Amino acid sequence: MDPDTVRGDGGDVYWRRRMSVLVAVLVVVAVVAWACSSGGSGPERASSAETSPSATPTVDPLLAGLRTLAMGTASPSPTPSASPKATPAARPKRPGEPCAQGDLVLSLQAGKEQIYSAGARPTFMVTLVNTGSVMCTADVGPRALEIRITSGADRIWSTADCVSGEGTDVRELQRGVPFVRTLEWDRRRSSTDCRSTPASALPGTYVVTARMGDMRTPKGVFHLR
Repeated sequence: MDPDTVRGDGGDVYWRRRMSVLVAVLVVVAVVAWACSSGGSGPERASSAETSPSATPTVDPLLAGLRTLAMGTASPSPTPSASPKATPAARPKRPGEPCAQGDLVLSLQAGKEQIYSAGARPTFMVTLVNTGSVMCTADVGPRALEIRITSGADRIWSTADCVSGEGTDVRELQRGVPFVRTLEWDRRRSSTDCRSTPASALPGTYVVTARMGDMRTPKGVFHLR
């Protein structure tokens, strides 16, 4: 075999190997450069996305609600409004039950004389009328249905003073039928001390009223001589 030919073939193989190694090195350098360029652009894009004011982060509603409850700022749940309850119908009144004060009308009439001469006794007439739908009962005793005479701030006389016994007088009041009581005043003062002899009232102007519970009649004015 020709030695030059062998050397020529061996030189070709040598240069081919050198070219292969060079190409491999260039490929590795290119891959490393691409990886570095891609890896660097990722954080920059993430950073720009984080610092950009227009970026809107996605919030999990469940996590947001749990975070709000933990901070104690959860808005209270709306309280369901209670449905209006039907007003029960009023029980019909039964005859003989105590009278309701709203069903009673109390009035007082003084005697014909407004000026009583010496020795004349003033007289008064009290009426109580049931305006309810059925008959009812009421205590018209001297304590429950009081007639009081005053002169200014001075309490002169009252039917509630010195009452013997229980002092109750329960009556049946038919609808529209007035209960009537007539009283004559002996012109003497009354007091809670029933053992003493009451003094006579002095001449002057006096006021009489009838009272029953919260009810009051208009004042009746008369004069004693």
